[in-house]
Amino acid sequence: MEPLESLDTDLQLHSADMESVARRLVELACKRTETRNGAVFLWDGKAKGLVVDFHMVEGVIVTLPGTGTVLRPRRDGRPNGIAVTCYENSSPYLCNDTANDPNYARYFLDVASVLAVPIPWQGKPMGVLTVSSTQKEAFDYAHTFALEEVASASAKYLRRASLARQTKADGRPFVIKGLSPAWLEVERKLEQVSPTDAPVLVTGESGTGKDLVSRAIHFNSKRAGKPFVTVNCAAIPETMLESVLFGHVKGAFTGASFDKVGEFQKADGGTLFLDELGELPLMLQAKVLRAIEQGEVTPLGSNAPPGRVDVRFVCATNRNLLQMVKEGKFRDDLFFRVGVITVELPPLRSYKDNLPILAQVFLQQAAQRHNRKVAALSRDAMAVLTAWDFPGNVRELKNSIEHAVIMARGDTIAAADLPKVMNTPQSSSAASAAKTERVSTGPKTLAQMRELWVAPQEKRYLSELLDAHQGRMDAAAKAAGINRVTLYRLLQKYDLKVQKRVARD
Repeated sequence: MEPLESLDTDLQLHSADMESVARRLVELACKRTETRNGAVFLWDGKAKGLVVDFHMVEGVIVTLPGTGTVLRPRRDGRPNGIAVTCYENSSPYLCNDTANDPNYARYFLDVASVLAVPIPWQGKPMGVLTVSSTQKEAFDYAHTFALEEVASASAKYLRRASLARQTKADGRPFVIKGLSPAWLEVERKLEQVSPTDAPVLVTGESGTGKDLVSRAIHFNSKRAGKPFVTVNCAAIPETMLESVLFGHVKGAFTGASFDKVGEFQKADGGTLFLDELGELPLMLQAKVLRAIEQGEVTPLGSNAPPGRVDVRFVCATNRNLLQMVKEGKFRDDLFFRVGVITVELPPLRSYKDNLPILAQVFLQQAAQRHNRKVAALSRDAMAVLTAWDFPGNVRELKNSIEHAVIMARGDTIAAADLPKVMNTPQSSSAASAAKTERVSTGPKTLAQMRELWVAPQEKRYLSELLDAHQGRMDAAAKAAGINRVTLYRLLQKYDLKVQKRVARD
């Protein structure tokens, strides 16, 4: 067990950043109790309840400000829940079988064991520290003592960080961290580059989160209190883009009846985010380059000396700019200038193991936004999501979950509540075909040849398997030695249908 005296160094005592302190606290709590799920609840006097400030689920960090999740003490005789009971009694709460505990209330994902201890501050709790496990009988009194020790030693640092955060007007950003090794590399780069003024180029497929990452760079920089100005180069007609970026003077062109301030000037002192940079017209690229390198902008139609601006540049694109440079469609000097630091975002299909966590995050957000009492996804709905390739990445997942929350008839999302395209086998086949088209032409790889050889036999086997088990999915999956999700994906892949009376099992 980690000695208590090392806590001072490990908790980064001089840090006023709430996320850093809470993260280290939860990591240490999980380490001492041998689990991968932990959370910090802090008492909010205005909301009169416990607010989930920070939590980690299977090693993935999830911070959800603005979702309205407040755990308040109940005065109607109903159970308060484990965290609130722990807070009100100011004593530890050990539950090793949630199925038989009247105080257990599902918060994020179902768990079997929960251990909660109060975080003491000046004689009373300031919050609650919890750990949980999907296994029954996961914790004992030694774990309780260890967790109490961690909570007590960390209280003053949590208090300091909490007070520091309250002085910031921007509040907390939306955070999901640790989704995959590729995302860990993205997070490492962001931590290093955000405090600097270096230009950053964020690349990745459509829907991977480029806008969110660009905002994170700004709000974690020394310019966080200054403007964050966004220009979508693809959404503005080419004839108007120069005026939008640099402004214009009255009479510069027909219809210019007043002086207009450009986005470069509006972003002075802050950050200018140029989205869809690959759509920037070639004729404008030289002027943008001058603004980046010299900090000089000249409004359209102006004869005055260039104005000075102090702007940090963050750009994003889903296009291959290097290929565009080779084709003469993008200036090489601008490419190298905006790409001092390049951050490449991974596609959703590369970290689908964490799909349940992401889906639950978006479910909570959508349920709060639309005031719907939807709290979970059914097993079949999760199987449909897992089988889908998500060409639209995280944006597609978020929109699909929002659709399902609105369409759900109860408190649980069913497979039929998801967008129709996801429940259509032909669409899955079309997605697979489109994916194959993206593979470069030339000699086939071993994997491609194996697919050509194996696919017909695999389809025949699955068809015979379903017949042998009268379409019973659980029985067929068990006989094949695979789980239900994998079987569902294979059935979609080969457009094999299951009888309606069986599809509900």
